[in-house]
Amino acid sequence: MIDGHVHTPYCPHGSNAALEEYIDQAIKSGYSSITFAEHAPLPETFIDPVPEQDSSMERSLVEPYIKEVQSLKKSYSSDIEIKLGFEVDYIKGYEKETESFLNQYGSSLDDSLLSVHFLPVKKQWFCIDYSPDVFSAACRAIGSIDELYERYYKLLKDSAHVDLGPYKPNRIGHMTLIRKFHHIYPSPEGWKKQAASFLSVVKNNGLDLDYNGAGTLKEYCRESYPPPDLAKMAYEKGISLIYGSDAHDPNGIKQGYEILNQTLMKI
Repeated sequence: MIDGHVHTPYCPHGSNAALEEYIDQAIKSGYSSITFAEHAPLPETFIDPVPEQDSSMERSLVEPYIKEVQSLKKSYSSDIEIKLGFEVDYIKGYEKETESFLNQYGSSLDDSLLSVHFLPVKKQWFCIDYSPDVFSAACRAIGSIDELYERYYKLLKDSAHVDLGPYKPNRIGHMTLIRKFHHIYPSPEGWKKQAASFLSVVKNNGLDLDYNGAGTLKEYCRESYPPPDLAKMAYEKGISLIYGSDAHDPNGIKQGYEILNQTLMKI
């Protein structure tokens, strides 16, 4: 069993539990491989829009993070494969800074994801999965939920096409994160057409998808990212679906796994 999306104590909005606790839980859960994909530091000139400004790890902790995971890879080598990576944010207009970061650390990485959390609306940035209130504010600022979905999928397509150098992540994170609050802010009619169009872009760029179980436990989401029909569509296109727990504490290991269609997953 592979889990390609696990966070760590280096995440300021996650758990302080030691990396060993995540690994031990993964072994108990029957994992053969785990990727630690901590939120990479945001570009230095980008201001984190969430109130706590805790969306990513501190830049000063990057090298300690790398060294600790590399050490654990060796000490647990007979029990589980441990991969080192980042969850990298695609932020429109900050591509050069992102590429520079990847060029600096990419040679040390085994596996990473590229995700969209931040949407620009009229010179303001919104973290669209932060809270229902922030999502609602983004809808008002852009004009409608239809426009917000269009902007999100435009950015996802841009992230798939963008040149971030030789160390660009080859997997797109939680491609339907925009639906985190869809039980209180229903998705616009036609949103699946946008998502299906994005799958073609993923396929044409030779990328994989994060088949993310975290949404199944979110109060206003209660589905995987992507949901079952889109996951099946991706599989039928020949896109590799890599299970991701998106765990932010050890208890999150394997979350949503039993609900997901395991026959679609790459193992």
